[in-house]
Amino acid sequence: MKQSFFDAKREGIMHTIRRGKSFQPIMRGGKGLKSVFLSTLMVMSVLLSGCVAFDSTVNPRAVLQAYPLYIQEGETITLDARDSEAVEGVITDFEWDFGDGKTAKTVIGFTSHTYEKFGVYTVKLTVKNSGGGEDKITANIVVNGAPVLNLTIPDKVKAGESALLDASGSFDPEGKDLLFSWDLDWSEDSNNDGDNRNDVDAITSTVLLPTNKSGTKRGSLMISDGDGAEQYTSFELEISTRTFEVEWKTQQLKLSWDGYLDQGTSWEEIINPGLDGRLISFSAVLELQQELGPQDNFTLQLEIPDDGYRKSVKTEGGNITANETSKAEMDRFAINPLGEDGTYTADFAEDILQQLLQKPGYRNGQGEWLWTIFAQQADPDPLFEGLPDPDPGNDWTLEVIIELQVPVLTEVAV
Repeated sequence: MKQSFFDAKREGIMHTIRRGKSFQPIMRGGKGLKSVFLSTLMVMSVLLSGCVAFDSTVNPRAVLQAYPLYIQEGETITLDARDSEAVEGVITDFEWDFGDGKTAKTVIGFTSHTYEKFGVYTVKLTVKNSGGGEDKITANIVVNGAPVLNLTIPDKVKAGESALLDASGSFDPEGKDLLFSWDLDWSEDSNNDGDNRNDVDAITSTVLLPTNKSGTKRGSLMISDGDGAEQYTSFELEISTRTFEVEWKTQQLKLSWDGYLDQGTSWEEIINPGLDGRLISFSAVLELQQELGPQDNFTLQLEIPDDGYRKSVKTEGGNITANETSKAEMDRFAINPLGEDGTYTADFAEDILQQLLQKPGYRNGQGEWLWTIFAQQADPDPLFEGLPDPDPGNDWTLEVIIELQVPVLTEVAV
C-alpha cells in the first residue's frame, strides 16, 4: 500500500525528491545529522591542537630618519621615527640601541643621542604595536675623531732670544694629516681685519718665535684634520729682562796732527770722542817750530756745539836760547762724574749703554769736537813791500789726550 508525502514526513523520514527516480533516504530519525556534527568537531579539534598552526599577528612598519649622519666627537644626532605605522592597533614602544653600549625606550618616535668617541655606529630601532607585532630598522652614524693637540713652550725666555713653540706631538686618532694655524701675537692685527686673534702668522707644526721686548706675549694655535674636527688652545710666553754687571774702565785717546800754515790761513779737524764712553777730561798742546826770529802767533780753538762749549788759546813763549818753543795749551777736567760699577737690568745691552751714556747731567762733551788752528802772524815780515817774505808761515804739531770711561757689560744668569 502506498503512503502519501505527508504520511512519510510524519514518521520522521526525509527524502530527496528527484524527478523519474525513487526516493533516496538522507537521514533517519535525526541520528545521521548528529553523527556529521560530531565528526566536524573532531576535525577542528585536531587542527587546533597544533598539527596545523595559523599566525594572525600583524607587524608595524618602522621608518627612521637620522640626521646628521656625519658628526664630530661630542656632537649630537637626532633620530626621528614618527612616520612609523602601527598597521594594526597602536604603536606602544620605540626601543633604541645606539651602538655605543647605550639604549633607550620611548613612547614617541623621537629622540637624540650624543657620541663621545669617534667611530662608525649602527643605530638599531625596534618598533612594537599593541597586537604584539614588531619591526626593526637601522641607520649608520659616522663620528669623526677630534685631533689631539700637544703644545710645549719654554717656561721663560730672555728678551732678544727666540722661543721654540712645538706642536709636533699633536696627532689625529684616525691618522689624518693635521693643519696648523698660529696667531703668534694677539697685540697685533697682521691681516688688518679688526680682529687681533684670527691672524695666520705660521702654518708649520713648530715655530721659532723671536722676541724683542720683555713682558707677556699671548697667542693661539688651531689644529684641524681637514674634515671639520678642530682643537684650539691659547698660550702665554713670559719674556724676562736681561741682567748685566757693569764695570767702568778708564781709557785714554791720544790724537796728533801736524802741518804747515801760511800767515792768514787755518786748519780744521772734527772728532767725536764720546760715542762709546763718558768724557772725563782732555788736554791739548799746539807747538810751533822754533825759529831764530820773532815767534809766530797762532791760535788753537775747540768748539763743542752740542755742549755749548768754546775755548781759544794763543801760542806763547818761545826762546831759542832756552830751547823753548812757542806753545798754546788747553785742558778741561771733571767734564762728567765718574761712573759707578753695578748691576743693571734691561732687554738689551744697548739699552743700558744708552741709559748710562745719555743720562742727563752725565753727557757733557757729547757730540762733535771742532778743532781749529789759526795762523794770525808769521814773523818777520819783508822789510820792503814787494820783497819775498822771509817767514810766510810755520810748521806746527797738535797733540790731544782725551780721558774717558767706557762701561763694560757682562751678562749674568739669574
